[in-house]
This record gives sequence, C-alpha cells and structure tokens, in this order.
Amino acid sequence: MKYLIVTGLSGAGKTACVRYLEDKGSFCMDNIPPIMLPKLLEAFDTNRTRWQTVTIAVDARSGEFFDAHAVAQMIRELSKVGHSMETIFMEASDETLLARYKETRRDHPLSQEGLTLMEAIAEERQRLQPLRETADYVIDTTGLNSRDIMKALSRALSGLSDKEPPIRAEVMSFGFKRGLPRQADLVIDVRFLPNPFYIEGMSHHTGLDEDVRSFVMEHPVTKEFMKKWTDLLSFLIPCYREEGKHRLVIAVGCTGGVHRSVTITEAIGAFLREMGLPTEITHRDLMLEQARWNTPVEDGE
Repeated sequence: MKYLIVTGLSGAGKTACVRYLEDKGSFCMDNIPPIMLPKLLEAFDTNRTRWQTVTIAVDARSGEFFDAHAVAQMIRELSKVGHSMETIFMEASDETLLARYKETRRDHPLSQEGLTLMEAIAEERQRLQPLRETADYVIDTTGLNSRDIMKALSRALSGLSDKEPPIRAEVMSFGFKRGLPRQADLVIDVRFLPNPFYIEGMSHHTGLDEDVRSFVMEHPVTKEFMKKWTDLLSFLIPCYREEGKHRLVIAVGCTGGVHRSVTITEAIGAFLREMGLPTEITHRDLMLEQARWNTPVEDGE
C-alpha cells in the first residue's frame, strides 16, 4: 500500500490534485486532521482493500490540529516503520493565489486569525515551509487554469502508477421520442439504417434478437457505417485519454430505442471491449417499449 500526502498552499490546486489521483484509482480523503494519520494507516494495513494507493490531503484548514513541523516529522516516522509514504506539495505565486481567491470569493483558512488575504497567504507559505522542504513532488500552478493544472499533474505524477488506467466506457441505446440522454459525450443518430420494425415478424423483436441483429448488421449501409464509426473511435479515444478524460458515454439513438440503436450499441460495446476498455452497455428505453407492447389498448384509444 502506498500513501500519498497532498498538502500545500490554499488555492494552489490541492483539490484538483486529489480529484486527479481519485480518477487514477486512489482512495482519497480530504481535510484530515494530521493527528489521525497513524490510526488511518493502521486501519488500511489491517484490512485488505482493493486500493493500491491511499491519498490523504492535510493542510491549514485543520486549524490548531495542523503543525507543518509535526506533520513532516510524523511522515518521516511512518516511513521509518515501513509505510510507503510520498508527499505532494502544491504551490503558486502570491499573485496567482490572490487572483484565484478574488475569483472564487472564498475565505482563506487563516482569515479567521484576523489577517488580510495577502497576510494570510504569506503566513501560510511560511508555516508550510517544513513540508515543502521534505516533499517528494513540488508542483507549481502559477498562472495555470483548471485544464492546465490537470496537465501539469499528469506530467509530474505520471510515475505514481505502473500504467495509465483505461478510459471507462458506457454505450447506451435510446429512443429519440423520449429525448436525448443528457449524460452523453457522443450521440449518434442511426435512424438512417433500415428499420426492422416494418419487417413482418420483427416489429416486436429487439436488437438483442438474432433476426433483428442480422437484418441490421448485414445491410451494406450498416457495414460501411460501422467501419467509419469504429475508425473514428479508434482515433478519438487516445486523444481523450491524452486530455485526461476517464469516462466516455456514447449514446446511440433510433426512433423507439428498440431495434437499430440496440443492435448498434451491442456492436460498439463489443468493439470497445476488444480495444481493452472496461465497457458497460445499457438500453435506456428497451424495457419501456416492451412494456408498452404488452399493455392492452383501451377502447377508443
């Protein structure tokens, strides 16, 4: 088990760092009083968990519970008794921190001591110096926006994991008549494909049935479409990964969400799994449509 201690100046990007590490598969805890560190490590060491790394953010928000000298000493002592400890220190220039606080309009943790914002920034920088001097990683986010901070974290912390976790994918079928799925990153309209609904014996079958699947997938237009679409996905996914995207939701729509969209969703899901992406397949409107088929029609409807 590896333990990552995230600390640094307020407003320098500690929250972004914790979120980045959480996306990488670490178990993350924010704003933990340092006095709890030994007990936390003991709990993780005595209980088998699926996590290989644990991220703990400690900083000035803990008030009287936080002393940088004591925290640095505690980290050294925990390392001496066999814990794998690494410290990440986030910092930025006074001007950058001042601008960020003005933008968010949040109070600095030391403002409760009666300090002005500039005084609080200077005081915190001085108090945290012992942790900065002993940190394994010092990441400066001066002048960076949120997206650039994530890129800086990726470059600086790339050695923390043995391999880059794959993008997790969800492929969803839906019917346009019930609206677009709001969570989708990519939406593809397959209403241009031949519709099995109008083929005798297929109207109350679905894209999970072999006759519907064969009818859709064997059509020349479908074959050409799947070649172009999978080529596009093969191009896009490495680009998304490079930009730090960790989850991709693809929505495939037809009229009712029963025939064409279900068939193509299953095919795209199989393709993504062959690429090595953990992939979940869902059919948003399939059960609703099947229930409607089985509902008796009232007289006069």
